[in-house]
Amino acid sequence: MSDEPAQLPPGLALSWGVQPVQRRGPKPALTVEQIVATGIEFGDSQGFEAISLQRIAAHLGVTTNAMYRYVSSKDELIVLVAEKAWGRAPEYIAAAPGWRAGAAAWVKAQVDRYAERPWLLDVPIRGAPMTPNLLHWTETILRVMTPTGLSQHDALGCAVLLDGSARTYANLARQLAASDQAPVESAAVSAFLLPRLQSAGYDQLVALYTNHQDTLDDDLDFGLDRILDGIQALIDRRTP
Repeated sequence: MSDEPAQLPPGLALSWGVQPVQRRGPKPALTVEQIVATGIEFGDSQGFEAISLQRIAAHLGVTTNAMYRYVSSKDELIVLVAEKAWGRAPEYIAAAPGWRAGAAAWVKAQVDRYAERPWLLDVPIRGAPMTPNLLHWTETILRVMTPTGLSQHDALGCAVLLDGSARTYANLARQLAASDQAPVESAAVSAFLLPRLQSAGYDQLVALYTNHQDTLDDDLDFGLDRILDGIQALIDRRTP
């Protein structure tokens, strides 16, 4: 296709393979795919801030102005890079036994993608998904929710809730992993805090430190199970 659509959000047309009308001039030395691949490489190795037209141009041996022959703005670049970096939702999600297992697999697949590419957490959210891969993630969770009998509106609300859970957990995991402080020794912390908590009368916290050993993975499963319980309650109310 060669029609150049007007008044569309940055990156939308290119993400769907709709190329702008080619103007007269020298044959392009690069492709959008090369630029996007370089942007992903920079994000993976240096983080979100490294994904810029100027840095990619320097890496590819062209001027920054030359980049505008391929992408119209940094916003368009970011849309295209994020779209490619996300990829499609894994096929095993749809094969999960039941909506609950499928929803859990969908959330954990997102968490895994964020763990692989933490810089995706820094990509601005400017509205609902509109690009092919991101819409495939949405389509996947909506298909998972179809057997519940929920309306499309309710199913979409559940998808937003699950997406937020994945993002919140992934952001916490990233912050903990990126901490430049020495690893916390839980035994040493407990030994320090317990007598002080006891003297302060914090009985519930004393019991927590004494009896409970928690991990971040447990936090994900616990929170996800509670969300799924809530969705089940909604299903029970909505369906005869």
